[in-house]
Amino acid sequence: MKNFQLPILYASLSLLAFAACKDEETTFVPHSTLSITVDKPETVLSVEADTFTFKNLSSLVESKVPAQGKEIRLPVGFYNCSYKAKIHYQNGEVISEGILQGLKESIQVTNNATPNFTLNTYIFDNKEDFIIEEIFFTGTLRSTGTQYYGDGYVKIYNNTDKVLYADGIALLESKFLSVQKYDYEPDIKEDTFTVHAVYVIPGNGTDYPVPPGKSLTICDTGIDHRNANPNSFDLSEASFEWYDQSNSPSNMDIDSETVPNLDKYYCYTYSFWVLHNRGFKSYAIARMKVDKNTYLKDYFYQYKYVIHVQGGIFPMTQEAYKIPNSWILDGVNCSVEPERVWNILPPSVDAGWTHCGLMDADKDRYFKSVRRKMLYVDDNGRRILKDSNNSTEDFNTETIPSIIEEQRSAISADGTKATVVTYDGVQPVSN
Repeated sequence: MKNFQLPILYASLSLLAFAACKDEETTFVPHSTLSITVDKPETVLSVEADTFTFKNLSSLVESKVPAQGKEIRLPVGFYNCSYKAKIHYQNGEVISEGILQGLKESIQVTNNATPNFTLNTYIFDNKEDFIIEEIFFTGTLRSTGTQYYGDGYVKIYNNTDKVLYADGIALLESKFLSVQKYDYEPDIKEDTFTVHAVYVIPGNGTDYPVPPGKSLTICDTGIDHRNANPNSFDLSEASFEWYDQSNSPSNMDIDSETVPNLDKYYCYTYSFWVLHNRGFKSYAIARMKVDKNTYLKDYFYQYKYVIHVQGGIFPMTQEAYKIPNSWILDGVNCSVEPERVWNILPPSVDAGWTHCGLMDADKDRYFKSVRRKMLYVDDNGRRILKDSNNSTEDFNTETIPSIIEEQRSAISADGTKATVVTYDGVQPVSN
């Protein structure tokens, strides 16, 4: 897809921070004008209601600025800039309405130079397929307050009005961390997702139908976890589990007798995989286009980067596997605000990010998940969930997990039970 550039010099956001002194003098923070080039797909025919949102990475203050006809002046500092617009675009033979989004991170604004950057934009593409409904990565606690492992899960949801088949859907976890970034070479982010784990739903194409408005639960270990931790819950009736044949006798996985296994294409660990319980990874679901042997042969990724530390400069070479972004149906970036440095998935997959916990190792993150917001319930009782390819807007954060609500299990280490069932962690289910 070819893009054309619209150089735009916007200019008049005056975020003039000032401090009043006793003698009523005012001290202004130095600021600078930005020059932005917006890259739009050539299929875009018209744009309306386009807006920039600037987030100061130190103060965390956000400011929205109409994009057209404005000059942007910002105080010195580091910013993330997101762009969103309503558009009409050429969709095959049809002119369609859509959303255009883009994100540029870590923009440095100085008082001695005009920041110039290009912001790539992407049309939100509703693939009419599964979406991620919920991710429970934080885990539960025992009554002693210690971490319990094995009850993590991900729900995928059929948000369409037709039956979808889950055969060949892969659950993916990123290799990279949202709190650590290097200049990886070759840089494949815009086209490819570098993965730590690839687990695939088996089947021949029509073995696992999912009706409209229904979910599949993919879990770590499909057992009744209350037998090991009374503060946990029952996953013995989950749809699928990921199971690892461990090479470590002291770290063996459990193979459920009641829950079928996913097909393990690849995972980095020699013991067993658990979701990152501090929420520093990105997750995605994809429809695999090749079999396991072809994938392992053709989608290997070797990359280089350099670590700069006080002790010196260290060139590094690492290996991973990758998934083309074109295979991805839905993705969710996760992090915590004080530590986050980038979105691992590009804006074409997820233009935002979500979280459980307000800081690294937040003790209040346990027993909480991220759940996709519900827009409404239709006449057939089907939930319509929000999906704009922006998890900042699409997800409710730090919610009580849906399975904990349904089973009235514990919401804290002291054993306090859930009492309310909701559609999305916020809106109560009406009786």
